Amino acid sequence: MKKVFLVGAGPGDLELITVKGLKVIQQSDVILYDRLINEQLLEEAPAHAELIYCGKSPDNHSLTQETINGLLCKFALQEKTVTRLKGGDPFIFGRGGEEAGELARRRIPFEIVPGVTSGVAAPAYAGIPVTHRDYSSSVAFISGVSKLGSEGEAYWKHVVKCMDTLCIYMGVKKLPEICELLMRNGCHRETPVALVQSGTTEDQFTVTGTLEDIGQKAEGINNPSMIIVGEVVKLRDQLQWFEQMKPVETPAVNSVVG
Repeated sequence: MKKVFLVGAGPGDLELITVKGLKVIQQSDVILYDRLINEQLLEEAPAHAELIYCGKSPDNHSLTQETINGLLCKFALQEKTVTRLKGGDPFIFGRGGEEAGELARRRIPFEIVPGVTSGVAAPAYAGIPVTHRDYSSSVAFISGVSKLGSEGEAYWKHVVKCMDTLCIYMGVKKLPEICELLMRNGCHRETPVALVQSGTTEDQFTVTGTLEDIGQKAEGINNPSMIIVGEVVKLRDQLQWFEQMKPVETPAVNSVVG
């Protein structure tokens, strides 16, 4: 039986795929890929490879998670090398744990190939280090689509108390509610906030403000966007680089596209 690879494609910049991730793509018989990957990576697949779109947007899932799990198992049992290509990192809000769990249950060999997650990359490309010895010694990656409302008060109180920097995925539509929850549970209204839309890509756009005013400043910002909350956001004025200059071209690795 061949192996299934759960591969993180990175946050959008084509060259942020890992060397190992690229090699796996180049050896695949089947690739099931997500909406937020850089589709130029698919050009690295062998000519015979079958490419299956599995993208999920907030309002539309092309395939259910159960169907995706079934396809991974089906192709592996057909003695094919299968790659599940996921945006960012497969184990950070990517349902990689669910897919690996199904493969383990079916006793199908699998391997995890970590990727660069947008919770680190988007802030970095916006000039915001998620940790800094003068500003932040802890960081949390959290989802903006759960633990909202009165039932989540204890959760948000814990997050505010324990973490210096928050990187919030999938939170744009709930931004006003998230800001209100943070302020209500201990964050000062002047806490700096940044939204980075389409991070690491040529379309990257960043808006900064505070918990009190970011909702107004971020009107028009859409998914995919990363929300960063914390004092480290202040460093953007000094450290921003990507949006001010054309990135320096880097050498190709094993004929990576671009």
